[in-house]
Amino acid sequence: MSKIKDESVTIKQPAGSAPAPVRVYKDRIFRMIFKEKKEFLELYNALNGTDYVNPDELVVTTLENAIYMNMKNDVSFLLHDQLTLYEHQSTNNPNMPLRNLLYVADVYSGLVRLENLYRSRPVQIPEPRFVEFYNGTKELPERSERKLSDLYFHPVDNPALELKILVLNINPGYNMELMGKCRTLWEYMIFVSKVREYSRGMPLSQAMEKAVAGAIKENILADFLRKNRAEVIKVGIYEYNEELHIQQEREDAREEGIKEGVKKGSWLNLWNLIRKKMEKGLSAEETADILEIDVSTVQKYYILIKEEPGLSDDEFYRKYLKMKNSTI
Repeated sequence: MSKIKDESVTIKQPAGSAPAPVRVYKDRIFRMIFKEKKEFLELYNALNGTDYVNPDELVVTTLENAIYMNMKNDVSFLLHDQLTLYEHQSTNNPNMPLRNLLYVADVYSGLVRLENLYRSRPVQIPEPRFVEFYNGTKELPERSERKLSDLYFHPVDNPALELKILVLNINPGYNMELMGKCRTLWEYMIFVSKVREYSRGMPLSQAMEKAVAGAIKENILADFLRKNRAEVIKVGIYEYNEELHIQQEREDAREEGIKEGVKKGSWLNLWNLIRKKMEKGLSAEETADILEIDVSTVQKYYILIKEEPGLSDDEFYRKYLKMKNSTI
């Protein structure tokens, strides 16, 4: 493998790329903790059964400026011949394999930027490992796996391109063996639990203040919280508000889907009634009179039927939505 200097590999957004997102990305508390080499190495050893002791052997490969969908990757490091990308999620996100594919492509671009990819000798690259630490409120197994191929339009037995993510539930009661090997991860789990408990009975800002004070008193992430108290409270409020916002958006989307389903069901019922009248040879005016609806509405249906009589109900519905000027 090509010699890589022991220094941070900063991946910057290329000139001429998409404009910067409206909101400025803020570090999550998980990222604030584990982007430090010492804490990352502790977590790495706990996950892999290794006993590395020198944090300076790590090469930082976390994306700092390349942004996809307003997000950065949380933490990634190169240790010897293995590239490790850790992500933290407080929501169940099935799109993480695609996001990680974009992340790792940029990381590799940075690692081999001085290499000639057109030469006959192979350019060796470190093996990637992807881990997602999940602590959302939706129930997930202790360990699970996300795959890029799960996002393909059609299932594939042996996909030409695959990416697998190990998903570890780090809520209380899960993966306790791992927690026992990585005290920092255990303390992070306790801190998050405190925030969630307190936020049930008081405003989030007060809950964050109380959680930070209580954690320091109990020696939970104490050094980190003393050093970063104001930033943790600020980021925590943002992070939990964002989580709530995502949940609300999903609820709104479900409600909108129900409304659209009702709307489509009404359309299909009307569509079948009009089609039957047309098949009997009735004019648009006669059908409108029988069904007691506006004749212009019936005429739109008649036009669709005459133009493409072989379309399915769903195809007719999509075409109708495009051509209609008023809601039925």
